Amino acid sequence: MSRLPLRHLTTSRLTASTAASQMLQTFHNKSLTRRQVLDANQLHKLSLTLNRNITSPPPSGTPIPPAHHLIYFTPSSPENDLGPDGTDRTFNAPSPFTRRMWAGGRMSWTGELRVGDEVEEQTRLLSATAKKSKSVGEMVLVEVEKEFRGPKGVVVDTRSWVFRPEIETDVGEIVPGVLSRTPTTIVDIPAKDTGDYPIRQLMWSPVGLFRFSALTFNGHKIHYDAGWSQGVEGHPGVVVHGPLNLINIMDYWGDVHGKTSPRSVTYRAMAPLYAGDTYTIRTKGVSDSVFDIVAEKQGTVCMKAQVTG
Repeated sequence: MSRLPLRHLTTSRLTASTAASQMLQTFHNKSLTRRQVLDANQLHKLSLTLNRNITSPPPSGTPIPPAHHLIYFTPSSPENDLGPDGTDRTFNAPSPFTRRMWAGGRMSWTGELRVGDEVEEQTRLLSATAKKSKSVGEMVLVEVEKEFRGPKGVVVDTRSWVFRPEIETDVGEIVPGVLSRTPTTIVDIPAKDTGDYPIRQLMWSPVGLFRFSALTFNGHKIHYDAGWSQGVEGHPGVVVHGPLNLINIMDYWGDVHGKTSPRSVTYRAMAPLYAGDTYTIRTKGVSDSVFDIVAEKQGTVCMKAQVTG
């Protein structure tokens, strides 16, 4: 299936209900299929972005760590097909609901994907629902399912996105902000007591966030364009990517708890994090083979995840 340009369906301003209905109609019984070889260089560049000092790419056959598949099958649209905020519009809601936020999702693993595998990605729309809140107003909640199928394993990746109305602005309102100049830091703090788990402390720099955007071919401006993020979207700085936070959580789980591969993870973004923020990832609780992991800043949970091992 080729890209379906929702923006051509109408030129009038839509309600959230109409926008959701148009998405359901456009993508009914349709899917998008792509194929790609999972190359070692891409995985090596992610390791360097994550401050893991690995000197060379991994050999063919190396398992792709949990959630690291997010650096493959990157968007394939030219710039003039991107949304006003720089996001890929293949499965985006139609205008005026152009401001995308990665709200959460779930993943499950059967077997494993490996470096050098030729993998097929199949994407389909699961749902599009109109919502309204007092603070935000109308919005469209979208769920997209991606299935990655390789010779030795399958990853099912369901992503939840929220689309909010676009902001009316002009170039004159975009004002550059002050950025952190400290390099990205990721350090482990040992457990204080027997039976406790270590805590991972992180701080992402604008350079680190830009490198992750480049690695994932992600044009979303809130992650690297301070003028857009602050002057248009109203954030205090450039925003840490939701998928990057999930990768950090799964890396922490693997380093601390991962004696076996995970079977699934369910996660939810709760509050934004910004370049220069110091925050932690820790184990909140463990019950049998279910691990509650949180990323939090000064007591505020910014992302929570439940990993089943």
